[in-house]
Amino acid sequence: MKKIDQDELYQHLSAFLQNKGIEFKDGAYTQRVRKACKLLTDTVNFAQSTVAKAKTKVDQKLERMRQTIHEKTAPKPAEAPPAQAPAGAAPPPVASAACQCKPKPKARRTAQRTRKGRAAKK
Repeated sequence: MKKIDQDELYQHLSAFLQNKGIEFKDGAYTQRVRKACKLLTDTVNFAQSTVAKAKTKVDQKLERMRQTIHEKTAPKPAEAPPAQAPAGAAPPPVASAACQCKPKPKARRTAQRTRKGRAAKK
């Protein structure tokens, strides 16, 4: 949006009031109205710039959020089958059986089982 000039609001107000039959003459009242118009103009201009900055920040964060959601919800690409090696090439290396997976450790006995077993042995 365009910025409002310092005297622009006062000029529009005085023109509006002149059309209604009220004319501003120099004096204390006119100076106060002029100061109020300047204060209102500064406030409107500042609010416009603040809203513009906030909008850009919100848009950036919204875009980051959309990207994150897209990454989390996008379907996983299908894995392509391995390319076939030429007839004279060596086969790909195979992992040894020892490093394929570790056996799961046995579950520990709970304290209740141990107490029951001891009580039954006595």
